[in-house]
Amino acid sequence: MKSSLRDRLKKFTPFLWLSPFLLVFAVFLAYPMVYSFLISLRKVTWQTDLNAVFSDMRWVGFANYRELLTRADFWWSLIATFLYMLLTIPTGIFLSLVLATLLTENLPGSRFFRSAIFLPNILDMLVIGLVWKLIYSPDGLLDKVLMKAGIEYFHTKGFLGNPLTALAAVALAMVLKGCGFGMVLFMTAMKNISPNIFEAADLDGMTWWQKFRYIRVPLVKPVILFLTITGILGCLNAFTEFFIMTEGNPVMLFAGETVGATRVSGYLLFTRFTEMNYGSAAALSYFLLIFALIVSYINWRFLRDKSV
Repeated sequence: MKSSLRDRLKKFTPFLWLSPFLLVFAVFLAYPMVYSFLISLRKVTWQTDLNAVFSDMRWVGFANYRELLTRADFWWSLIATFLYMLLTIPTGIFLSLVLATLLTENLPGSRFFRSAIFLPNILDMLVIGLVWKLIYSPDGLLDKVLMKAGIEYFHTKGFLGNPLTALAAVALAMVLKGCGFGMVLFMTAMKNISPNIFEAADLDGMTWWQKFRYIRVPLVKPVILFLTITGILGCLNAFTEFFIMTEGNPVMLFAGETVGATRVSGYLLFTRFTEMNYGSAAALSYFLLIFALIVSYINWRFLRDKSV
């Protein structure tokens, strides 16, 4: 009888050790997720008493979701976010991989360049945004260089004031900011590659590009997958860089309506909150969750290790 009781207690021992994490998860993650989903099914405004849970919220079902699907700014925010992903994630990964490959060769000054490239990654986004805003502005550093080359197209509005270049300008700034982090991850992964593999490649007469393509890239696929997934999540939550550098502008026409050229999904979510339309904001957050899961799953299918 005692042994049977002891066996039952042993089964609950792992849950006892996990209880602090499970408690934190339930209070700070599980409950807010369920609560936000229920809010997305209700009409919540600035007049709603948020402390009286659900007592002052009118049930509207999926009306908030349907309302978002009819808005041009919602669809543009998804398109702008997808374009932002295409501009930042592949470019950032490729640049990080090239830098890591070059700086693992122990070139002269490689330690200095490693530190210099990684430094922007630890700076606050506010500082980075302000610096690049000055660089991109009319009469800024980049504009002066182009003016000397005879290019005056960006002199009036700058790069951030033109709807054709604003999104790409922010993407370039973020790629240069974050490539140092990816570089460090790739360098760590490359150091774990056996030198014998490269020695065999040299004996076979493989060029630098062939070794890069057929040895380095396949062996650092887990890092590529990690940077892709975290990059997708970062793009879906992107707000600070756009708020500091463009404030969602310049405006443009989309589906017959005026939208902000750089109002990505994270910025639209912020706008919904500032308008105190909490039900619509909660619905938008779940749209973004579904979008993130779909895109992440597609990337996982293509980049995962098939042998596992």
